[in-house]
Amino acid sequence: MTVGHYASAVTSSAVMERLEPFDPRVVGTLPLDLAIAGSDIDVVCHAFDADAFAETVWAHYRSAVDFALYRWTSETRPVIARFVWDGWPFELFGDQRPVDRQPGWIHFDVERRLLALDDGRLRRAISKLRAGGLKTEPAFAAVLGISGDPYRGLLALAAETDAALRARVAACDLC
Repeated sequence: MTVGHYASAVTSSAVMERLEPFDPRVVGTLPLDLAIAGSDIDVVCHAFDADAFAETVWAHYRSAVDFALYRWTSETRPVIARFVWDGWPFELFGDQRPVDRQPGWIHFDVERRLLALDDGRLRRAISKLRAGGLKTEPAFAAVLGISGDPYRGLLALAAETDAALRARVAACDLC
């Protein structure tokens, strides 16, 4: 199982097709090419009807290795499913908010933008921290000098222009 071949597990699981009514999108470290051993395939979805989302996931993946399905108790009460398919751990996240308004998507999008504006220094610095055990958002926050809650800090960056993000990357002390 190599990081570069996660797409084959996405294809063989048919997760994108089976969850198509819920606007599924693969996010996280794998598509950003920041994965480490044990990284999972994260899929965020718009579960406008949490029960319908849970039923769809249950119908297709309940027999998968290590299957678990539950709901968070947070305000939007997202449905979470975890399982292993073709040796890859998956996490499906179904929230009542449209995907574009979910924190997981916003984090992914700003991280993708930052990496696209980088000459490689940022990616190397993030990868080094990730290899040392840091989660993705805290690694970005550390490298970019964002104090406080790294998750909120990255959400705030989403409103910045590409020029402002490029300036942040250029000023990076750890890059």
